[in-house]
Amino acid sequence: MPETIRLSGVNKRFGGVVVANNVELTLEQGEILGLIGPNGAGKTSLFNLISGIIIPDSGAIYFQEQSINKLGVFQRARLGISRTWQNIRLFPSLSVMDNLLMGSRRYEGEFIMNTFLRRRQLDRITKDRMAKASHLLDRVGLRGQGDTLVTELPFGQQKLTALVRALMNDGRCLLLDEPMAGVEADVYETMKAVVREEAGRGRAVCVIEHSIAFIRDLCHTAVFLFNGEIIARGTVGELLCRPELVDIYFGCADAGAWEKRHV
Repeated sequence: MPETIRLSGVNKRFGGVVVANNVELTLEQGEILGLIGPNGAGKTSLFNLISGIIIPDSGAIYFQEQSINKLGVFQRARLGISRTWQNIRLFPSLSVMDNLLMGSRRYEGEFIMNTFLRRRQLDRITKDRMAKASHLLDRVGLRGQGDTLVTELPFGQQKLTALVRALMNDGRCLLLDEPMAGVEADVYETMKAVVREEAGRGRAVCVIEHSIAFIRDLCHTAVFLFNGEIIARGTVGELLCRPELVDIYFGCADAGAWEKRHV
């Protein structure tokens, strides 16, 4: 399949802390790739490098074969790189709908002159964006919640709202940072179904998640990150069969016992 994201020899350190060590990684169109490893391995830092929050010391990052090293965060978002966050990062004073409109890939209302010179066109575009957002809310079981203040939603529904906001950017790359952390059980199947549907439509998806069951159910392939370095790649089953990885990640020799506590 065509590549969507490629990291080539990417390095990044903060003083003596290495968060990316000669990282070589390809994320293909329609792929759901799992990114696993212990806390502090550099998983979120890798997302920050791809999305432009931090800049590599060396190496190159490509989006659909175009180098994006010199592009800012908003430029990468407009190309079609969207993400979620471990701590959600919704706008607490805004409604669900207003939070979703913020995620649009390119919203003409961002340019103040459009509010004066292209008012009718802007109103039509906003109406279309709202219709798209309503459709996405339906997909995740949040129909009719557009006017709700986002902080009034249960935590699991806030997680779904964050996912929908990322989907409002209809680009080719979706980065999910611990989407299942802290959510209720009924969100699991919804989240999983939506991610599969998006990959089926051609999005390249990369998932950071400590729920091994979630990664195993969704991802054919996972990469194991440790000290900023990718040290293994394979199915979740293959990775769990390697005692040295089990010891690094789980702190014990019995992956099965750990998995029972973290499904």
